[in-house]
Amino acid sequence: MYQMNEELNPNAESPETAPDRAIADELKKKNMLQTLQSLGQTNVPQLESNIFCLQIIGQIEGHMVMSPQNKTTKYEHVIPQIVAAEQNPKIEGVVLILNTVGGDVEAGLAIAEMIATMSKPTVSIVLGGGHSIGVPIAVSTCTSFIAETATMTIHPVRLTGLVIGVPQTFEYLERMQDRVIHFISSHSKVTEEKLRDLMFRTGELARDIGTNVVAKDAVEMGLIDRLGGISSALQELDRLIQEKKGEYLQ
Repeated sequence: MYQMNEELNPNAESPETAPDRAIADELKKKNMLQTLQSLGQTNVPQLESNIFCLQIIGQIEGHMVMSPQNKTTKYEHVIPQIVAAEQNPKIEGVVLILNTVGGDVEAGLAIAEMIATMSKPTVSIVLGGGHSIGVPIAVSTCTSFIAETATMTIHPVRLTGLVIGVPQTFEYLERMQDRVIHFISSHSKVTEEKLRDLMFRTGELARDIGTNVVAKDAVEMGLIDRLGGISSALQELDRLIQEKKGEYLQ
């Protein structure tokens, strides 16, 4: 009888494997209970997604290794992830999560350029803060979002370490600053004049020149596209993905 059922239904479970399946299910439930008791949470179900989530958290680490006490995002870790997401046919869009104080200018610009030149739809969400070199990264996506409680600090480029030639160093800093300003203005709706005004403003920051821009003002001046959180960003990313699929169909 069992052989006949097996021929009719190849996926039918044999009497020998049924107890093993029951034991496996029982162990799975026990492991979930242990996780809940020890960590206060259950395991998140692993669902296959067509969206890649990239996080820029803490300080952006460039050519110099930061202190172990600092929470950092290493650009040599981020760039291969971007390349992998671009090459993976199963990934149709990228959501970028930012909560950064800034960091290495060249490393930040490298990440921003990589994201801006992706062929796949991208959206960014600024949570908490997207300060300093985090601003170009935030605006590098197709659409940018900022949480209502988030802020963005815009200030001039600074230099640490030994300075040998002062005039040459100032000229180098000015050219680097122009690169940052041009990138931000070309990937957002804010003008270069407005950016320079915010960057060199005095009286707002206690120990620095520059401006701390709150979420609402960032949207009004065109620095960020919209106010919103994760649901708004994912809806927009899904719209961009469907729009891109429509282009391919045409």
